[in-house]
Amino acid sequence: MDQQRRRAAAHAFVDPDQLDAPSLTVGDADRHHLDRVLRLRPGQPVVASDGAGRWRACQWAPGGRLDPTGPVLTEPAPEPAVVVGFAVLQGDRSDWVVQKLTELGVDRLLPFVAERSVVRWDAGSERALRQADRWRRVAREAAMQSRQVRLPAVEEVRALPELVADLGAAPGPSPALAEAGGARPGLDRPLVLIGPEGGWSSAELALGLPGVDLGPSVLRAETAAIAAGVLLCGLRSRLIQHEGAGSA
Repeated sequence: MDQQRRRAAAHAFVDPDQLDAPSLTVGDADRHHLDRVLRLRPGQPVVASDGAGRWRACQWAPGGRLDPTGPVLTEPAPEPAVVVGFAVLQGDRSDWVVQKLTELGVDRLLPFVAERSVVRWDAGSERALRQADRWRRVAREAAMQSRQVRLPAVEEVRALPELVADLGAAPGPSPALAEAGGARPGLDRPLVLIGPEGGWSSAELALGLPGVDLGPSVLRAETAAIAAGVLLCGLRSRLIQHEGAGSA
């Protein structure tokens, strides 16, 4: 990560069409956070990003304005895209999953309902749409905290068979199920689905998807999602390597 971003007093998102402007404005919610919560002082460094990889260094100015102090820079999208799907969980545990996966740099989050899910939302229902909007807000706040310049795509809840069918019809890697006895995590399978606390049903295992093993422990569903994100993002950034791989 660029040291300007790491050392900035805060990080904010702005509309893409204003990132090149001589003076930037932030939304009401972000302005309240920067001014009233973080209590920024005029002149403190703030990074502004469009959420799609473009960003520039700025400084906080009176009235909630961001004055650029550097050029617009672009961070290339990491390859391959890391995608984690997770069975929706009770309470705020799904919020926690979204928050932590965003901090790790996961590119796409796919919430779904499995056969053994306790939480059951109909795809496209008002409740499901509200929850997706909430998760996007959680992801945005997590991206600000972790200085991410790309916001993850947080999709709406779907039933697992529908999700698998859509993924199979789309270009890109096929999904894999997190399941004991599967293959080691690797970038040849950067799309991993995490099942509910009750595990996969026999019908879901019969979908024919490859398995990925996340380790010898029996993990809670939210821990498994984070483990998948850590391993895949760590492999992609070359912070970790498969045993026997050469030095980075």
